[in-house]
Amino acid sequence: MSIIDDISTAVRDLRLDDEELTGPGAFDAMRALLRLRNLIDHHAAVLTAALERLRVATDHGRTTRELLIVMGCAPAVAQRFIRIAGSLTALPTLAAHAADGVLSGEHADAIVRGIEHIGKRSPEPIDDTQRLNHVTDLLGQHFSGATPAEIVDRARTLGNLVADDTPGGVPAAEDRTINTLTKSKTTDGRIHVEADLDVEVGEKFQAAMERHGAPRPEPDGSPDARSTERRLADALETILDIAATGGNDATMVPRTHVLLTIPADSPKESSLEYMGSITRATMNRLACDPTITPLLVDGETVPLDVGRDKRLFTPAQRKALYIRDRCCIKCGAPAERCHAHHIDHWSQGGDTCLENGCLLCPSCHADIHHNGWDVFIGADHHPWLTPPTTVDPEQRALPSYSRRTMTLDAVAA
Repeated sequence: MSIIDDISTAVRDLRLDDEELTGPGAFDAMRALLRLRNLIDHHAAVLTAALERLRVATDHGRTTRELLIVMGCAPAVAQRFIRIAGSLTALPTLAAHAADGVLSGEHADAIVRGIEHIGKRSPEPIDDTQRLNHVTDLLGQHFSGATPAEIVDRARTLGNLVADDTPGGVPAAEDRTINTLTKSKTTDGRIHVEADLDVEVGEKFQAAMERHGAPRPEPDGSPDARSTERRLADALETILDIAATGGNDATMVPRTHVLLTIPADSPKESSLEYMGSITRATMNRLACDPTITPLLVDGETVPLDVGRDKRLFTPAQRKALYIRDRCCIKCGAPAERCHAHHIDHWSQGGDTCLENGCLLCPSCHADIHHNGWDVFIGADHHPWLTPPTTVDPEQRALPSYSRRTMTLDAVAA
């Protein structure tokens, strides 16, 4: 351990900002530090294996991953050490190259994950000779300059070859056992989602994205201003709304429980159960959503009221909105995908009635609450839209979508 302390002291005392440092000198110093980093990553994986073997974390009711995180490792780094540690015995060639400092922890982890992926493509365990051949192939990719992601891609190719050549082998595209979906909250209160899906689930996802994420024209007839990424995110919200109502949009009985907590004394401090605090405008919008349960609490978070009998539009009222509005009044999205929006906010005393309601898809609903659009009921007893000045400096009122697109044939019908 004293040797490690000596190395730590020497690295800490390095002075690399010398004015006499040359370009080649800086390059050589950087290469030496990266080799040192690779060696440290390897020894950290070896020590992780020792921690597992000695049950250091288990004896204290923790996992080794939790212990590494407490010691200062990022969760992804801790998981990487654990994966590499578990492969040191099974992949001696990889361990030998890592011990020489020529292999980064990221590249070693990519090879470990690649070998695991290849093994899953075969119904029978691959033998030592096959495993050595695959490790040699992936190491060759590294020494040819491949990135960790490219090594993983190469492993997928090798895995498909194994599946094709082995009776009963399962191609990665058809293997549900490796489906993954990860979610993590970002520092600004959003959520980041990544998924790796087999061809069947992927097809369902693609079909849903195509159906619910298709471009739709703006109220003035111009092309959809949303980016592709925004349209897909809106489509995901629509799918979640449909799932929450069990596909029965007429009654809108939620099957997924989403709780909105509203402090009675300070509604601007409203929060969602999992995602945390939200703005007053978002709170007003969610109060229209039948898949959300609003919970009014006092200063001690004691519930005062769960919902309100007339918060949700009844099935009969929704049918009346369908007949009158026919679709989203802003973009024309199908009625079954729309929320029943309170023109005068329910949270501010607005009634749940036909004269105070209209149909808005989730994306347009957000525009009304956040992006300056406004809705009012005109003299014709139909909803009208007032655009923000950024869309129309004169803010000329627009009739609802079904009225804007009405034809003579529709009038006659």
